[in-house]
Amino acid sequence: MNDSPGWATPGSSPSDGERPGTDGGAQQPTAPPAQPAGDPKWSAEQPPPGQWSSPGQSPEAPQAQPQPQPAAGWGQQPTGPYAGQNGPQYGYPGGPGQWGQPPAAKPGVIPLRPLGLGEILDGAVATMRTHWRSVLPITLVVATLVQVISVILQKFMLDDLVVATSEDVSAEEMIDTLGSTFAASAVVQFIQVLGTIVVTAMLTMVFSRAVLGQNSSVSDAWHDARPQLLRLIGLTLLLAVGAILLGAVLILPGVLAGSIGLGIVGGLVWLPLLVWLGIKFSLASPSLMLEKSTVLKAFARSSKLVKDTWWRIFGITLLTSVLAFFISMMIVAPFQFFGIFAFGGGLEAMEAGSDMGNWGMLILPAIGLIIAQTIVMPFQSGVTVLLYVDQRIRREGLDLELARAAGLENYGTTGG
Repeated sequence: MNDSPGWATPGSSPSDGERPGTDGGAQQPTAPPAQPAGDPKWSAEQPPPGQWSSPGQSPEAPQAQPQPQPAAGWGQQPTGPYAGQNGPQYGYPGGPGQWGQPPAAKPGVIPLRPLGLGEILDGAVATMRTHWRSVLPITLVVATLVQVISVILQKFMLDDLVVATSEDVSAEEMIDTLGSTFAASAVVQFIQVLGTIVVTAMLTMVFSRAVLGQNSSVSDAWHDARPQLLRLIGLTLLLAVGAILLGAVLILPGVLAGSIGLGIVGGLVWLPLLVWLGIKFSLASPSLMLEKSTVLKAFARSSKLVKDTWWRIFGITLLTSVLAFFISMMIVAPFQFFGIFAFGGGLEAMEAGSDMGNWGMLILPAIGLIIAQTIVMPFQSGVTVLLYVDQRIRREGLDLELARAAGLENYGTTGG
């Protein structure tokens, strides 16, 4: 069933070929694909050449690709003195006749083979360090705009809270204050989500080029991401609405029935389902952006790529979130404490709820958040993109198509 597109990097069209893979086992190049004897998630058939276009290349005028010749590589029968000895003999690490990992090219920030946890994290950091001229302006500008708007809204929101907590406040004034506070909070959250979507879309394009060892300017990233931006907004909103509706279906019946226990049970069922669905569709965003697909196809692609590896992706995602949280706290906490003692009158004033709307107490933590988000957002986006690439390498042999797009014409045919 051919429903696995190729790597639709900027300027290219998605390919339609999907091939089942092999776990590095031997295979005659002229024989039809055989069912893999090892890991069922590997494929035995290599993708057809010419399905990958380099970023910026027009799909109407594809470059001529050389046809691979039978030689040692991923899923190929080796030639030389060790050919015919039960499959590829790479002579590593124990010398001739010993099984070992085949050599993998590294045109960009990751080697073109299945990735380990350390390689995924290192690839995200390496992209931030090597391509900082693209990554830093994107995250810094968006984070600054989001925090400036948030500080202004919080200023008025906290002023309303001070009025609401004062004496002789009528019930009508309290309701109005709470309503305006909720509205301001909703606006702040919407702006933050919108900023995150823009950053995710542009950084996905930067990371896709970094895998190939190619640079991407801010204007290039915006030009490549813009056609899919509305779809990415729709995908994000659909995920949020789905999570809310799922919670309403599971929790509201108990609340309406007046049964606290039933509501708690519904909540306990809702949270694990929310996590399971979140991981199941965690690769929908890079699928949407890099395969130029629709929202529904992106959900289907993510579900297919995550299948049978849910716990691995969950562990990597959880570790990334924990690291991002601690990095953010280490950066933001000093700004918050300095703001409290320098402008808020110390911990006693904070407990009393006075001066919470002080400009200094709002601006200093916002500066810390700008710095933290500038570091954390590209790190998390990079891990997600590299997880997507890793899953496609494992399931669909994307490494050969990546190598061709990076200009490694003989990769996988003559000695890797």
